[in-house]
Amino acid sequence: MASSALKVINPNSDVARRGQALQLNITAAIGLQDVLRSNLGPRGTIKMLVDGAGGIKLTKDGKVLLNEMQIQHPTAAMIAKAATAQDEITGDGTTSIVLLVGELLKQAERYVSEGLHPRVITEGYDIAKKESLKFLEEFKTSKAEIDRELLVSVARTSLRTKVHRVLADTLTEAVVDAVLAIHREGEPIDLHMVEIMKMQHRTETESRLVRGLVLDHGARHPDMPKKVTDAFVLTLNVSLEYEKSEINSGFFYSTPEQREKLVESERKHVDDKIRKIVEFKNTVCSGENANKGFVIINQKGIDPLSLDVLAKHNIFALRRAKRRNMERLQLACGGSAQNSVEDLSPEVLGYAGLVYEHVLGEEKYTFVEEVKDPFSVTLLIKGPNPHTIAQINDAVRDGLRAVKNAIEDKSVVAGAGAFQVAASQHLQEFKKTVKGRARMGVQAFADALLIIPKVLAQNAGFDAQDVIVALQEEHQDGHAVGVDLKTGETMDPKLDGVWDNYRVHRHMLHSCSVIASNLLLVDEMMRAGRTSLKGPEPGA
Repeated sequence: MASSALKVINPNSDVARRGQALQLNITAAIGLQDVLRSNLGPRGTIKMLVDGAGGIKLTKDGKVLLNEMQIQHPTAAMIAKAATAQDEITGDGTTSIVLLVGELLKQAERYVSEGLHPRVITEGYDIAKKESLKFLEEFKTSKAEIDRELLVSVARTSLRTKVHRVLADTLTEAVVDAVLAIHREGEPIDLHMVEIMKMQHRTETESRLVRGLVLDHGARHPDMPKKVTDAFVLTLNVSLEYEKSEINSGFFYSTPEQREKLVESERKHVDDKIRKIVEFKNTVCSGENANKGFVIINQKGIDPLSLDVLAKHNIFALRRAKRRNMERLQLACGGSAQNSVEDLSPEVLGYAGLVYEHVLGEEKYTFVEEVKDPFSVTLLIKGPNPHTIAQINDAVRDGLRAVKNAIEDKSVVAGAGAFQVAASQHLQEFKKTVKGRARMGVQAFADALLIIPKVLAQNAGFDAQDVIVALQEEHQDGHAVGVDLKTGETMDPKLDGVWDNYRVHRHMLHSCSVIASNLLLVDEMMRAGRTSLKGPEPGA
C-alpha cells in the first residue's frame, strides 16, 4: 500500500518568508489606504492631527497628513514618502497614489494566494502602465491656448477637494488671476512671485487678491500720512541712521561744545542723505505732479530724526522692509532699487495708485495697490483662527500649482473618475492582446484603477458598485463620464467643468506601478545597520 505523504511547508523556508514579507507589505499599504480613503474628493472628510504639545491641525490634504502623521511601519513610510514626492513634483495626487498603491497590492494578493509568482504580476503591471500612459495621451484634452474659463474650472476642481464649496469658489478667481498676472509668454512661471500673506481677521471668504504688495509693518512715525494716493514709490537700500563703525573707535572731548561739534559732524552724513531725498521729492512733485504723493520703502533703517524730517515733508516712509519684498516691489510697482541717494532721477521711481496703512490690534500692515502692470501680486488670506488660515494656505498652494500645470502642459484631463473608468475599460480590451500569464497583472491593474471612482462615490454617500456599473455602461455607449457627487449618477466632466492636471495623472500612473511592483518583489524584511569591518581579534 503506497503511503501518501503530506507536504508541509517549513516556516523558515524561502517560500514562507516571502509570503510573510509580502503579507506585511500588503497589510501596511491597505492600512494606510484605509486612513486616507475617506479624504478623497470634494465630499471627503477632515482629519484632526494632535501633536505632542497639544497643537491641533484640521486638514484633508493628503500631503499635510502624510507629513504630519507619525508612521512607524517601514512599508507605509515608504509609500508616504513616494506620495509626498508626487505632491512636490506636480502639486496634487497624494491621496490618489496611496489609494492606487494599496489597491494594486490588494488585487495582487488575490492572484498570489492562488500560487501566481509576484514577478508575473509585476510584469503585467509594467505592460498595463505603459498602455495606460499611451491611452492618457489619447484621452487628454489638448489646447493650443488655455483660456481663463478653463483655468477657473481647473482651479475650482482642485480647491473644492481641499476646502468647502463656498470658500473654494471665492478663492478660485483670485488664484487664477494671480497666476495670469505673473505669467509671461515663453517664460517659466515662478510661483514665488505670488506672495501669500496671512491676516487673522474677519471671515475666510474675505480672502482676496491684491494686485500689488502687502507689507507686514507700517510707518514708524505718528505724523506720517496713513493713506497716499497717486504716489511715486522710491525703493531704497540706503542706511538713513547713525551706524557704529566696524572697528573699535571712540571720540574724546574736554568741553560740552566739543561734544556737540563731534555729534553734529557724525550726524551731518545722515542729514545730507535726507536732504537729497527731500530735494528730489520736491523736484518730482512739482508743476503738474504737485498733487502726487511720495512713498519711500527702505531695506535698511531710518532713525527717528530722519523720520521726523520726512514726516514734515509729507513723505510716507517704511524702514527695514524684507529683502524678498524689495525684489517684489520693483516687479509690482516698477522702478529700480537704489543703493545710493546720489544722482536720483525720475526714471528710478515706481508708481502705485494707493498706499495705505491697515492697523489690526497691535499689528500694522501696509497695502501697496492699484499698480499699473504687476509682475508680482499678493494673495491675502483672512480667517477667524489659525486653523482656518492654515487650511486655506495649503489649499491655495495646491490651487496655484494646478493653474500653473494647466498653462505649462497646455492640456487637461476630464476629472471625477472619468479617466480611471475609461482606462480600466481600455485595459480590459487590451488584455486580450497580451499573451501568457502577464495578462493577469493587466487585469489586476485595470481593476485597481476603479478604486478612485469607487471611493469618490462612497465618500459622497452612494453605493460604489451601482455607480461603477452605471459608469461602465455609459462608457460602453461611447461617453467619457465621471461621478456626479450630488446625485450619484453619471455626468460629463467636460460639460460640468471638472478638470484634472495631465501631469498629475501621468506621474501617478508611473509612480504607483513602480512602488507596488517593488513592494511585491520584497521577499524578506531585515533590520539594517552598520556592520563591523574589523578583522578577528588577535589571538582568536
